[in-house]
Amino acid sequence: MQLYLNASSPYARVVRVCLYEKELMERTELCWCDPWAADSELLKITPLSRIPTLVTEGGEVLTESLLIAHYLDAVGEGAKLLPADGLAETLALAGLGQGLMEAAFNVVIGRKHGGPDVDETLLGNRRLKAIERTLVTLEAHPSVLAGHTQRTLGAIVIAVALAYLSFRLPAFDWPNRFPRLQAWFAKVTECDSFALTAFE
Repeated sequence: MQLYLNASSPYARVVRVCLYEKELMERTELCWCDPWAADSELLKITPLSRIPTLVTEGGEVLTESLLIAHYLDAVGEGAKLLPADGLAETLALAGLGQGLMEAAFNVVIGRKHGGPDVDETLLGNRRLKAIERTLVTLEAHPSVLAGHTQRTLGAIVIAVALAYLSFRLPAFDWPNRFPRLQAWFAKVTECDSFALTAFE
């Protein structure tokens, strides 16, 4: 398989973590690229020019991190990322994590292309509020309170989103403000799949 990615994409990191968790990394070539470049190699693979993009061993081109993760769960080894027991809980967590990731990513992209004043726009303000509300929700989430740290897809997406916040938007200072969430995060990420995919 081939995975098109860059080192700072939270979406690509979700897939890389899943590759390690499903024992598929040795079967995957990492193709580092710039999806914003007009001459990107990625454009030859998908007209969307989005990362991550996975080319399967059969030549199918998969985009969107959660869809790729679903595929990897089906073809890989090890514990299920989407276990049948607790599936709804896993998907609910994945949805929260994906929303948190998207809000944070769009804050970063908005500031990069629109300057700091973009936060004062209706959309900019909405993103910041969404991040704050989601952090509050996660701090009191039953899975966090119960210490459910199995690396399901839900836990992986949440953990990557939180790591991305620390990486790109440290002013949220979520580890100090939300201690229960930080303790949960520390347990989920205490493994090679997170250590070997750290943001750069």
